[in-house]
Amino acid sequence: MALLSNKRILVTGIANNRSIAYGIAQSLHREGAELAFTYHTDKLKLRVQNLSKNFDSDIVLPCDVSEDSCIDKLFVELNKKWSTFDGFVHAIAFAPTDQLTGDYVDTVTREGFTLSHTISSYSFVGIAKACRNMLTNSASLVTLTYLGAMRATPYYNVMGLAKASLEANTRYMANAMGPKGIRVNAISCGPVRTLASSGIKNFKKMLLCYQRQSPIRRNISIEEIGNVAVFLFSDLSSGITGEIIYVDGGFNIASNIDDVEQSM
Repeated sequence: MALLSNKRILVTGIANNRSIAYGIAQSLHREGAELAFTYHTDKLKLRVQNLSKNFDSDIVLPCDVSEDSCIDKLFVELNKKWSTFDGFVHAIAFAPTDQLTGDYVDTVTREGFTLSHTISSYSFVGIAKACRNMLTNSASLVTLTYLGAMRATPYYNVMGLAKASLEANTRYMANAMGPKGIRVNAISCGPVRTLASSGIKNFKKMLLCYQRQSPIRRNISIEEIGNVAVFLFSDLSSGITGEIIYVDGGFNIASNIDDVEQSM
């Protein structure tokens, strides 16, 4: 039997078929999960609707996570389809382009700092808060982070702080929601060529460095990230919560990260 049979999972953050969220959706669908999707803007609506057909889903709902009222409305509408569900994928992050270049101290602004944390970190608990009463007692929540939360990474700048906040958010959410049996974890992904990553300066060089210096000597794929997400949503991970699980080919344990900075 498929690992996720009879499970209903909400997937946020799909932009196209190269998104990490898309790779996760592929793996969840392969293992029998019923999926629903969100989109951020009307510009993305048709695209996400078309992509959802690949997963036999007709549940595609708007959600602007910068507005609590939009998050609340998402679950009013989802409740018309699902009275309960088994968790969600939080694949949402944003920082203004001008915050992802140059010297961190010179470029960071109050507005950029606040917006990056609101979209990239608060939205995780904001969504959980709004749907808490709809989650089953064995639900799993999964978010996406990056090594820049732990190490100063060139050009990642304020997004590194937002991801550090997200990782702390994961631990506090796990502690708060654990008594009901709800688990909360994060996947720390290696660099993947996506629409979001295209905004990071010298990203191609970063990919080459990871390929050369990670223990497995290659970059990771969205499918590999998706497979770990399947594990976290399945009963096989029933004893795991509050964790940051690295899917980066082991790069985070390598001792030569300084070479990345020198190459960028």
